[in-house]
Amino acid sequence: MLIHRRASAAAGLALCLAALTACGGDGGSGGSSAPSARAGPAQPPTAAGGGDATTGASNARQDDDATPLRGKVVVIDPGHNGGNAKNPSKINKQVAIGNGHKECDTTGTSTNAGYAEHAFTWDVSNRLAKILRAEGAKVVLTRPNDTGVGPCITERAAIGNRAEADAALSVHADGAPASGHGFHVIQPLSVKGQGGGMVPASRRLGRAIRDAYRTGTGIPYSTYRGKDALDSRDDLGGLNLSKVPKVFIECGNMRNSGDAAKLSSAAFRQRIAEALAKGIDDYLT
Repeated sequence: MLIHRRASAAAGLALCLAALTACGGDGGSGGSSAPSARAGPAQPPTAAGGGDATTGASNARQDDDATPLRGKVVVIDPGHNGGNAKNPSKINKQVAIGNGHKECDTTGTSTNAGYAEHAFTWDVSNRLAKILRAEGAKVVLTRPNDTGVGPCITERAAIGNRAEADAALSVHADGAPASGHGFHVIQPLSVKGQGGGMVPASRRLGRAIRDAYRTGTGIPYSTYRGKDALDSRDDLGGLNLSKVPKVFIECGNMRNSGDAAKLSSAAFRQRIAEALAKGIDDYLT
């Protein structure tokens, strides 16, 4: 009887194992007749339309890489204007700049060969705007052409404020004595009653533009103004009245023959625009 019971138990165990094998087991531990829920690696989710969902994320990253300034607002202020010289009564009008009064605008300078600062700033500013727009930025210029008058320095600052610019840059070239050469960036000082909250950010912007401009153009630091190409002033209405980070750049001395040759070259003005764009990129990203 003991042998019979053991045989019966063995037969019963065999039947049970066969049943388990036929059913695929429990919890993924059975045989291979039916696949378990954990039998293979999880498949990646598919996007709508049957594509890989990771492709959409990859494309988004590529778009971000191609447009690093998407969502940023940059105001570019091309100094002076082509019609200023013929309208002295308008540009000589006194306007309040926060700590005094100055002329609405000025005519600017020129090279000895007659290449005008207003034409230089207009050309560089448009080249710069094209680069920044390609990088996704919204770009606002303070004047629509190079034939008008002004706008006044007060309005130039107001345009940046209304746009709530992430960065604003006023583009100029200097008219210093011919013995001096090089570029410098002008940063704001705090002006009583004007807030001054943008001063620290403006200084970061100024350093970023200073470094990128020196590297990108090879033009040396100014030999006649500022320290290490940085100058701080409180007599410029375009800076005093700004509520957003803003600096000026004097891209070179138009009265110096070496600087003038560079500033008069269209190819070199493209290098200037690319260097300024790099500085703005470095500050904003």
